[in-house]
Amino acid sequence: MKALTQKLTKATLDAFSADGALASHVQGYSAREVQISMASAVCEAIAEQHNLVVEAGTGVGKTFAYLIPALLSGQQIIVSTGSKNLQEQLFYKDLPTLLSLLKLTPKVALLKGRNNYLCQELLEKQLQACDSLDTKVLDDLLRINQWAGQTSDGDLGGLTSVSETSDALPLIASRREVCSGKKCAHYEVCYTRKARSKAMDAKVIVVNHHLFFADRVLKETGFAELLPESDVVIFDEAHLLPDIAVTYFGQQLSTRSFSELLNEIINIYRNELRDSAQIETLTSRCIRFFNDWHQQLFEYDETDWRRLMGEQQIAASSWELIAEFKALENLLIGHLGRSDDLDSAVEKLNGYIHKLNQFLLCDNEQAAYNIDYGHRYLTLRIAPIHVSRECEQLFDPKTAWIFTSATLQINRDLSLFTKDLGIDSAKKMILDSPFDYFNNALLCVPRHLSRVSYHDAAVRDLVAVATKAINAAQGRTFILFTSHRMMNAVATVLSSRVQYPLLVQGQAGKQSLLKKFRQLGNAVLLGTGAFWEGVDMRGRLLSCVIIDKLPFVSPDDSLYRARADSISRDGKDPFATLSLPQAVISLNQGVGRLIRDEKDKGVLILCDNRIVNRPYGQAFLNSLPPMKRTRDMDQVVNFLEKIK
Repeated sequence: MKALTQKLTKATLDAFSADGALASHVQGYSAREVQISMASAVCEAIAEQHNLVVEAGTGVGKTFAYLIPALLSGQQIIVSTGSKNLQEQLFYKDLPTLLSLLKLTPKVALLKGRNNYLCQELLEKQLQACDSLDTKVLDDLLRINQWAGQTSDGDLGGLTSVSETSDALPLIASRREVCSGKKCAHYEVCYTRKARSKAMDAKVIVVNHHLFFADRVLKETGFAELLPESDVVIFDEAHLLPDIAVTYFGQQLSTRSFSELLNEIINIYRNELRDSAQIETLTSRCIRFFNDWHQQLFEYDETDWRRLMGEQQIAASSWELIAEFKALENLLIGHLGRSDDLDSAVEKLNGYIHKLNQFLLCDNEQAAYNIDYGHRYLTLRIAPIHVSRECEQLFDPKTAWIFTSATLQINRDLSLFTKDLGIDSAKKMILDSPFDYFNNALLCVPRHLSRVSYHDAAVRDLVAVATKAINAAQGRTFILFTSHRMMNAVATVLSSRVQYPLLVQGQAGKQSLLKKFRQLGNAVLLGTGAFWEGVDMRGRLLSCVIIDKLPFVSPDDSLYRARADSISRDGKDPFATLSLPQAVISLNQGVGRLIRDEKDKGVLILCDNRIVNRPYGQAFLNSLPPMKRTRDMDQVVNFLEKIK
């Protein structure tokens, strides 16, 4: 074991050395001590099959620090990311570069969740039903059909002729619940199946966290498990894992599934079982009950299911709906064996009824019950409060598990992250950014700010601060918000105060807005959660980041309340144990948008006095990079005007 560690470490350090592969092919390359420290730790974790947790600040070069040892090890590798952007950067840029430099030729594969691939069967069905489609949707479907004749992999990410927000995309994206597997006429050319086959044959596979957990926990890919067993699993953007794990170790049920199943049963009756009119009668009755219940939920617009079940009208209609579904199930059971499609539908209906019944009971004190509202449908979720035990069982000791991110620690401590994932025994490292934050960045908490809870006053103050900063920076500003309400209010007022282009989340998709921000060179982008992480703007493109307030989770969030109640029952403080740590990590993600390169300079403005006048503010400050600090906006203006 020791000899293997030494051998891999030597090969890795040779690659990073002054006359190694990187130095000979990368212009201006110079070894970074923190990067080599991380690479050495990764070598040890791989060779000795133990777990490693590394917070690697911006500029450490963590991607090469884990990829080079992993590739040189020659083992079966899975790299999982939190975002499609990083996933594609790894596959299309970083991996090809390193494989070329290291003269290695392993098979590599990029694998996304199945809803990222075109389903030829669904596209065919939608085009056959074109008479009932909206004109815009039909137009987009025709564009997709044209693209389908040209694409080699069916990856919808490569579809540029249709907006990423098009209503046509959900209609033709691959979904497990409507997949007929080997029975499908398109099985041999199925893009999801081909992607899976390619992954099974690869030595290095790049996935995202959602796909990894769906594959390993739910095992609901539709083609058995997509991912092979591996020697090494590396999670980049690992700070996202605890929340993602909660989703997959819980349960969820989409009302879209119910709606589609009921319509499917109607079609089965009309095409195969016309001699059993009661099927149509009872199914139509279920559809009416279901639509009324669905509409009720949208009218209440309450995300906490426990609270909803406290409403007598909702509780009564929910149990009535269950009774209607059970009556339909009993009727259909009498027709089993007459139709393969009906047999499959009865099995689905039984599963949906069982799940819905669990939601209505709300009898698990160690779980939160909530509703996510979509455009037309909603999703019922049961989320466990703690998943450490489940994660501990998931992380097989025969595999080396490596977790890394720029934001994992609270007050220089990684134990909150490792405890959440049940990996307390992992080796832990905190590697600070090598960038010169003290001279290149300035943190400002302006004086005389109103309380963030005073909405109108907070809008007025933020607009005043933003106007000064934007003019001094000549645009080139991100304003990050914790709520859409605040973002829209500020956007409305700010549009008449500054002459620079304003790009507001919702005007277009995320990538479209970021592309326009880069092209304009003097724009101001206003966004919420989606823009707090995974955005890389280097150089003069971005000189100022403004954050409206400390990103504490809403106390009305059902999962937070369930966790807080559990913590209180244990005699601990939910704020210190849960709310504060989550907010610190979220703030660090937003702050991380500012300095992305060693030559970058910029100002971070936080419009929330609590960071300086509340005792808990020190926890935020301790976790931020070592920037100079001021409360004087004149210093901000002076700093920004000097950035060339």
